[in-house]
Amino acid sequence: MGDSFFGEKVAVVTGAGGTLCSAVAVELARRGARVALLGRTMEKLEPVAAAIASAGGTALPLGVDVTDAAAVEAACRRITERLGPCELLVNGAGGNRNDAVTTTTEFEPSEIGDARPEGMRGFFDLDPGRMLDVIELNTIGTIIPCQVFGRVMAGRGSGAIVNFASMNSYRPLSRNLAYSLSKAGVTNLTQWLAAYLAPAGIRVNAVAPGFFANERSRKILMTEGGGLTARGQNVMGHTPMKRFGDARDLLGAVCWLLDDREAAFVTGITVPVDGGFLASSGV
Repeated sequence: MGDSFFGEKVAVVTGAGGTLCSAVAVELARRGARVALLGRTMEKLEPVAAAIASAGGTALPLGVDVTDAAAVEAACRRITERLGPCELLVNGAGGNRNDAVTTTTEFEPSEIGDARPEGMRGFFDLDPGRMLDVIELNTIGTIIPCQVFGRVMAGRGSGAIVNFASMNSYRPLSRNLAYSLSKAGVTNLTQWLAAYLAPAGIRVNAVAPGFFANERSRKILMTEGGGLTARGQNVMGHTPMKRFGDARDLLGAVCWLLDDREAAFVTGITVPVDGGFLASSGV
């Protein structure tokens, strides 16, 4: 265990209880970083912390809502006391809501008719409040950690931030209006912050995962028997590598963007990790 760059660095990973960012946290610890694990539920963070500890690493799990500035400030103070000042930040917290997506992929006249099918939710039925919840989580939930931990980095004159964008940042996927526009916002935020924080010695980049196999995506893209749903088949038809991503597929890109030796002149970019999805029209 250990890495000449990551060794003894203090890294903060939000959304660390999820499939992708738990793998990122474990990898940073494997490389020698002392990792603070932030997430809404300790039950998801504790197994990640245990895995890191069993491998000889250092992890501090903290139950935190990243949209709550006071809570993130409190977490920052505790991290500084227990591990030291934050030097690396991975903003992986985010998500969607089932009641903030449409049930249709395009307008149908019945959407605005008197005999609307039960359970149908089109664009005109979307609740702005539910959409705002998604937008707040993905945008404000990224901005607040950048403010809180970025302030610490700015005081030290160095640091690196990696945000989590999405394929939705480039192409708004059908049904996912709020999630798509919020993830497009993350790429814009990444560019804005990269320019703003350059004088502070802080690099800001992002990764844009394609379709990865996690708990949520399996329900949407795969059948109980392990086959593909219609949506899953559609995704695969647009993915030249003909498979879903695995969490380990993200690790190289995230660690490269964080590494001041390897990516010292890289800031303001978003790196797709998508099996070629963006390159393929599917036609």
